[in-house]
Amino acid sequence: MKTEIYAHFRPEERMFVDRAWEWVVGAGDYHEVKLTDFLDPRQIFILDSLARRHPDVAVRLDGGYEGAERVRALVAPDYRDLSTESMKLKVLVISSLDQKLDSLEHGDYMGALLSLGLKRDKIGDIHVLEDGCNVIVAEETAEYLSTHLRQVHRVNVYTEIKDLDQLRIAAQKLEPLDLTVASLRLDGIVSDAFRLSRSKVLIPIKAGRCRVNWRTEEDPSKSLQEGDVVSLQGFGRFKILELDGVTKKGRYRVKIGKFV
Repeated sequence: MKTEIYAHFRPEERMFVDRAWEWVVGAGDYHEVKLTDFLDPRQIFILDSLARRHPDVAVRLDGGYEGAERVRALVAPDYRDLSTESMKLKVLVISSLDQKLDSLEHGDYMGALLSLGLKRDKIGDIHVLEDGCNVIVAEETAEYLSTHLRQVHRVNVYTEIKDLDQLRIAAQKLEPLDLTVASLRLDGIVSDAFRLSRSKVLIPIKAGRCRVNWRTEEDPSKSLQEGDVVSLQGFGRFKILELDGVTKKGRYRVKIGKFV
């Protein structure tokens, strides 16, 4: 059974596949209920694929608001009413009296949170606002984060823990950028998107620090398509918004949106 399941996923995903299959079997065969940490869209896809293999399993997903990218999953026997179950989500509100707060970006808040010793899967979506930041966090870590987070990129901050009904959502911002590239290869578009030389992007890609649609991609020659979301660790991420034909010289016109 495991060999058959593994065939559908990449080798580096097997550790998560094993965990997710344990949740599914535990719920379907042993009536267990599992509330997961935050999952990214690729992990959600894997869990959903596995849950569909078991007729007696139900899965509820919740990231604190409609359209959340990172969500917690509740995996349970299908006879349970999951709509009444608590997903144990809180909002960590980060504020400051410092005028420099408006210069902080998503990566600054992420770095400050992870520097406290937590793993990424304990933190949901991060909404950067003009006057601070709202972060969806697991209820069990909210107090720890609120107590210890006192600085974000050298800016002094203070925190509050609030319920989801007080969540403030930031509109997703994409900075448009028009590129003209020789091909639709991953390494070429990434190098132009982040203004890096081709040689400098090859190293992180081959080292597994690049993701396409939340899936690790180590092949620099992979061809990108419209709608793909690409991230390069330490540099950010972008989305292929439009493939706008070919120039007279045979180069591809590509419109991307960089997440800001």
